[in-house]
Amino acid sequence: MADQFSYKNDELYAEDVSISTVSNVVGTPFYLYSATAITENFLNLKKSLDGLENLICYSVKANSNIAILKLLSQLGAGMDVVSVGEYLRAKIAGVPGEKIVFSGVGKRRDEISQVLVGGIKQFNVESEAELKVLNELSISLNKRTSITIRVNPDIDAKTHEKISTGKKDNKFGIPINRAREVYLKASQMLGVKVVGVDVHIGSQLTDLEPFRMAFTKLAELVDNLIKDGHEIKCLDLGGGIGISYQKTNDAQPSLQEYGQIIRETVGSLRCEILVEPGRFIVGNAGILVSEIIYKKFGEDREFLIVDSAMNDLIRPSLYAAYHEILPIKKPNNSSSSACYDVVGPVCETGDTFATQRILTEMESGELLAFMSAGAYGSVMASEYNTRPLIPEVLVKGDNFSIIRARPLIEDIIRRDIVPDWV
Repeated sequence: MADQFSYKNDELYAEDVSISTVSNVVGTPFYLYSATAITENFLNLKKSLDGLENLICYSVKANSNIAILKLLSQLGAGMDVVSVGEYLRAKIAGVPGEKIVFSGVGKRRDEISQVLVGGIKQFNVESEAELKVLNELSISLNKRTSITIRVNPDIDAKTHEKISTGKKDNKFGIPINRAREVYLKASQMLGVKVVGVDVHIGSQLTDLEPFRMAFTKLAELVDNLIKDGHEIKCLDLGGGIGISYQKTNDAQPSLQEYGQIIRETVGSLRCEILVEPGRFIVGNAGILVSEIIYKKFGEDREFLIVDSAMNDLIRPSLYAAYHEILPIKKPNNSSSSACYDVVGPVCETGDTFATQRILTEMESGELLAFMSAGAYGSVMASEYNTRPLIPEVLVKGDNFSIIRARPLIEDIIRRDIVPDWV
């Protein structure tokens, strides 16, 4: 549990706000984020990079709410975006173009053009085909665009297979053994200017050794690129620092060790260091709050049916991901326990948050908190079953504000257009 979520007065609080109070105002389900936790995570990461010229570019895909982007921007963060939509969110949040990097495997021509006009620090180029298009569009706009080229180092990040991005059979980057060839081609193009190298091997890394292996390969490549005559000023090291999803899990990586690995592997290159954390900044800073609708007795198990569903938080269904589940009402020493399957109302077997989970004995109408839900929660939500996207709330101290309202079902339905011939 993040430090900003704790029991006070016999119930769970976010900072100095009781979660039941928020529930009474907003209704369930809803996401809730701690501004203090987000701030602390950012500043702690920043401290680990002391002595290095650096820019932390928050990975917008982790949680793209503009209020959170603005909070981070005020702390000095840049942004890592993978779509025009994310780019515009960053700009609206007050992030200048010179602090935004554009990543992503499949940047469309219209997206590239719009970002070129709006201003950007650099493009992290994923392929030779993309490089060619970027060069053409830059020339047409009379621009010379700063780029890094993402290399695939063929390093196993030792994370979930669906979020591993640095192996040779993953779709990301160009093979590192072809990098010098591609950099030569880029150096001969009039619309782009090579400024650095990009690498990103995966998400939710709790073992730091893959970082060391990838950054060591990167350093060797940079040495060769410099020998080839390229001026390498920037190293984009990607994101991927993991978090602890269980309070009993001591596998959360050390930021100090992470920073030291960077110093030992690439620090001597005297380049600007970019890192792109997302989950680390917001993951443990957010929770999903849900109400138990029914308690149901099956043949060999008990079910807690809650009012949030897989369309609100898809990680357990998609990744078999674990989230700590806590009652909002604090259990006392005499509270009994029970074993539950915690499930949502959607008619999919995959709409399951936890199986055979030991919890305090719960009843219908009580509230639960799904912890560590600040990253890849609301941003991956859908309107499956015509269920409205759920509200988001930001807490700071004893204040809270709704930062995304719950839409009306009528507004969802009104988006459909029935042609005259139906």
